[in-house]
Amino acid sequence: MLALVLDTSSAAVTAGLVDCAPDQPVLLAERVTVDARAHAELLIPSLRACLVSAGVRIADLAAVVAGVGPGPYTGLRVGLMTAAALADATGLPGYGVCSLDAIAAAHPDQQDLLVAGDARRKEVYWARYRHGERIGEPAVSKPAELVAKRVGGSAMAGAGARLYAEVLGLPLLDGDFPTVAGLAACAAERVRDRAPGEVLVPLYLRRPDAVEPTARKPVTA
Repeated sequence: MLALVLDTSSAAVTAGLVDCAPDQPVLLAERVTVDARAHAELLIPSLRACLVSAGVRIADLAAVVAGVGPGPYTGLRVGLMTAAALADATGLPGYGVCSLDAIAAAHPDQQDLLVAGDARRKEVYWARYRHGERIGEPAVSKPAELVAKRVGGSAMAGAGARLYAEVLGLPLLDGDFPTVAGLAACAAERVRDRAPGEVLVPLYLRRPDAVEPTARKPVTA
């Protein structure tokens, strides 16, 4: 039950291979490069390197797992388009995982965890978790707004949590980005059960910076 795992929802370009057959998924290969400007250039080479390292062929795969965000528009769509294209071309089921859930999966012992990713524009993508289970829907806010709303917890994790640690004021745990193991853990049951594949819908939470102009602007007085 081999799953190819991809995530480009953050500054990290992540690819890996996981055996989901055991009760505890086994990591076979992983490549992570932190470069927010090179998702498109790095993802496919990282994917290929994982296949070679694990001695696995595309034909050996049982599923494709992808982090669906929340994340910035440009980077996030690279991973999702790649995952969707692979699933379509091979007939494999594709499974989406909230990327914040993957970070929380590394801390199942935390009773009240705040996961905050870097959303740029001095904002964070965030969600709260109880023993690895998400409470409510992910959102995007300024760190000071979370403090004002008393959205706290017993600890925090994620790149946004690290970036705004002084503002948020909670104990900081390891885990800035979604990991292959965390993503696989969130999808392992679907992979083992051979659940029907899903449409990989990106979780943007806000509109992209670039928009189409609404009207032509005059070029002469």
